[in-house]
Amino acid sequence: MVVNKMPVEVVKNYINGRWVESKTKDLREVVNPATGEVLAKTPMCTAEEAKEAIAAAKAAFPRWRTTPPQTRIRYLYRFRDAVQEHFEDLAKQLTTEQGKCLDEARGEYIRTTENLECAASIPSLQMGYNSEDIAAGIDEMVIKQPLGVFFCVTPFNFPGMVPSWFWPYAVACGNTFIVKPSEQVPLSQVRQFELIHELGFPKGVLNLIHGGADVVNALLESPDTAGISFVGSTRVGKLLYRKAGECGKRAQIQGGAKNFLTVMPDADLERTVPALMTSFYGCTGQRCLSGAVLLAVGDVYEPLKKAVVEAAKQVVVGNGLEEGVQMGPLASKTGMERVLGYIDTGVKEGAKLLVDGRGIKVPNYPKGCFIGPTIFDKVTPTMTIAREEIFGPVMAIIHVKTLDEAIDVIHANPYGNASSVFTTSGKVAREYQYRVRAGNIGINVGIVAPIATFPFSGMKDSFFGDLHGQGRDAVNFFTESKVVITRWF
Repeated sequence: MVVNKMPVEVVKNYINGRWVESKTKDLREVVNPATGEVLAKTPMCTAEEAKEAIAAAKAAFPRWRTTPPQTRIRYLYRFRDAVQEHFEDLAKQLTTEQGKCLDEARGEYIRTTENLECAASIPSLQMGYNSEDIAAGIDEMVIKQPLGVFFCVTPFNFPGMVPSWFWPYAVACGNTFIVKPSEQVPLSQVRQFELIHELGFPKGVLNLIHGGADVVNALLESPDTAGISFVGSTRVGKLLYRKAGECGKRAQIQGGAKNFLTVMPDADLERTVPALMTSFYGCTGQRCLSGAVLLAVGDVYEPLKKAVVEAAKQVVVGNGLEEGVQMGPLASKTGMERVLGYIDTGVKEGAKLLVDGRGIKVPNYPKGCFIGPTIFDKVTPTMTIAREEIFGPVMAIIHVKTLDEAIDVIHANPYGNASSVFTTSGKVAREYQYRVRAGNIGINVGIVAPIATFPFSGMKDSFFGDLHGQGRDAVNFFTESKVVITRWF
C-alpha cells in the first residue's frame, strides 16, 4: 500500500503585517537533528524580496517614531505574556528543530522574556540629559532619537532568543526592524511572528525574511537601513563588519569563541566539576559561551582530570524532548561532520583521547546527529583543537604550572568571548578579571551569560563594533544622541 505523505511546508516571509510566499525556487530543508525528519523548507529569498521588507519598515517608521514610548512598550508586554502563555509549545518546537534539551530550550525563552522586560524600560532608558547656563542665558541638552530601519542576522544555536537581544530594544526606541533568522532553524521565529501578528503589532514595524547572502547583502547595501546586528562566525562577521563600514551602517558583530576555563589548585572540585560539565556539554557545546579548553593549574591536574572523565561518562545523550536526556544531538549533519573532523585532527596531532564521543549509538534514533562527550588530554596550545572554534562537545585539557602561564595561553588565542576561573582565592579572582582579555569573565561560573540588563560583551576576534546587544548598550546602538543648544531672546 502506498502512503501519501503530506507535502512539507515552505515557510513564509512576514512583511508589512502579511504572510507572503517567496517567489524563489531555491529551498533549504529544515531537519530535526535527532530523527532526520524534514520539518519544513526555507526559501532562499531574493534581493528584491528583501527590498520589499525594507520598504515596509521604512514606510512604517515615521508613524511608529511619533508613537509615545509608553504605547510602544505595551506591545512588548503583550508579546511577553503570549510567550509565557505558549511557553511549553515554543520550547518543544525549538528543541525539535535545533536539538537542544527541553530544559535548555525553556531557558532560552526565559532569557527572551527577560529581554522583552528590559526593553520595556525604554521610557527611562531612552532619557537624555541637560545642563542649564552653559553660557549666559544658554542651555544645552541631549535627546536620544531613533534612526530608522535596523535588521539582525541570527545564528542556528539560539533561534528563539538571540533576535530578542536586538529587536525589542530597537522598536521600543522607535525604530522599525527586520529579522533574518538562520535558514537552518527558521521555525522558532516563524512561530514568534505568528504571535506578533495575532497581537496586532502595527504593520511594517516588525518584519521577517528568510534567505542567505543575497538577502543580507541587500539589507546592508540599501540606503534605507541604518544598521546591522549579527551573531555568527568570526569569518562571516569580519566580512559583514567591513561591508557595514563601507555602506555607512552601524554594526554590532558578535563572532566566534574559544573559551578557556581555568581551574586553580585551591578550587572546590565538588562544585567545580558540575559547572564544567554544563559549560562544555550543555547545548551540545554549541554555545558561544561554551567551555572549549580546560586549563588545569599545578597539582590540580590529576584529580581534576579524573573527575571530569568520570562525570563526562555519566552524561546521558539522546533526543532532547525525552526526560532524563542531558545532551542532545548536534544541530545538523554538517555540524556533526565538522566536529568529527576536529576530533580526528586532535588524534593525528598527538593529543590523547580520554573519552571518545565518536560512534555513539542512541537507541531508536539511527539518523540522529549525535556525538558523545569527548575529552582530550596532552593538548598543547599550538594544536588545532586548542586554537580553533570546534562548536561541539569537545574538551581539550592543557596542564599549566601557574596562573601567569594560564593567562599567557588565553592571550595567545585570537578569541576573547568568555573565560572563567575556579578558585577560593579573592586575590586570584581579582587578578583574573583584571588581566584576562575576554568580554565576559566568570568567577566560579561555567557559563558567563549576562542577564538582559547587562551587555553581552566580547573582545578581540569575538566582537566587532562599539556597542553590544542587550541593556543600555542596545539602547545607545539603536538611538542617536542629538545635542540641542538653546538661547531665547
